[in-house]
Amino acid sequence: MFANLHEQPADKILQLMQKFKDDPREDKIDLGVGVYKNAEGVTPVMRAVKAAEKQLWQDQTTKAYVGLAGDPAFGDAMVDLVLGDAVDRAQVAAAATPGGTGAVRQAFEAIRMANPDARIFVSDPTWPNHLSILKFMEMPTLSYRYFDSATGGVDFDGMMADLEQVQAGDVILLHGCCHNPTGANLNLTQWQEVIDLMLKKGAMPMIDIAYQGFGDGLEEDAKATRLVASMVPECLIAASCSKNFGVYRERTGILMAVAHDTGLRGLTQGTLNYLNRQNYSFPPDHGARVVTMILRDDALRADWAAELEDVRNSMLGLREQLADELRRLSGSDRFGFIAQHRGMFSRLGTTPDKVEELREKHAIYMVGDSRLNIAGLNRDTVPILAKAIIDCGI
Repeated sequence: MFANLHEQPADKILQLMQKFKDDPREDKIDLGVGVYKNAEGVTPVMRAVKAAEKQLWQDQTTKAYVGLAGDPAFGDAMVDLVLGDAVDRAQVAAAATPGGTGAVRQAFEAIRMANPDARIFVSDPTWPNHLSILKFMEMPTLSYRYFDSATGGVDFDGMMADLEQVQAGDVILLHGCCHNPTGANLNLTQWQEVIDLMLKKGAMPMIDIAYQGFGDGLEEDAKATRLVASMVPECLIAASCSKNFGVYRERTGILMAVAHDTGLRGLTQGTLNYLNRQNYSFPPDHGARVVTMILRDDALRADWAAELEDVRNSMLGLREQLADELRRLSGSDRFGFIAQHRGMFSRLGTTPDKVEELREKHAIYMVGDSRLNIAGLNRDTVPILAKAIIDCGI
């Protein structure tokens, strides 16, 4: 039987990580991997996470299963964090998942159950795993223009023109904040136009929010998601705790299904429970319990929010430093968009050949589409990257 299997396409980011690992050059710079790193190149365990884990280790008396949707307290805490008071809690069904990826996969599963003919509209570009999962599930997928390589911003006119193809029952996949891989984001006025289009067309939004707190702050980063949830009849929201709590390997995520018709909550909650049962039964609990403890304890929450703000400001500082250095070296403001982008990533908008040149000549590793991880830099490596970008004629 195994002989009938076929080689699967390798994950490009994982391939890049291996190339970086194998590179013997001591001055190599990794801007490819999608995790936060501090100035020392370490992905730290946050202070509040350490404190919560210590308390959990002392107090926890069982490792028994919790429930198909996970601990209800985790659901309540995450709905409050992401949605605030934008909708009533009675309008939201929620289920814990193995990371944000698990939430995305379960959202696609729920869409397919509800409407097998639904087409999924995704931004060009988007997180590669969106497309990989959709292809594996054989769900019809269409792209809409999003990134303008010439300006480094959103091609909003192109986006709206492409979304005119949307039909009733289709789904538009949107990034709640800190767009991956571009770092370019819609403003609230543009979000409102997208909402108006969805209402007119009868399409449903699915929001992937993986970087809340990494852009303009916890509340600011949630504004678009809250606006959408408050205005459309139904939506799906996949949220991740990997980045803003730094619990990457704990696989902590949640899928929320919002319906203004509260009579649908029981049906949607039962569906989310069923999907969890079919895929992995009970979701992981350790990371979810740590996150819940942090969000429900005033002191832990304050410490977590303060450290997260330090992380956010650090990335903003690196963005500004890189944009300033490129302005100095190029004599122009053509890289000013880097300071305007938000989150861990920016897309330079250059060619794969130039990205390869950066790797071969300067030992600088980034994804082939020119996505670079701002958090992979520090004050000392920013000038090195800026000089390499100019030397390569980008």
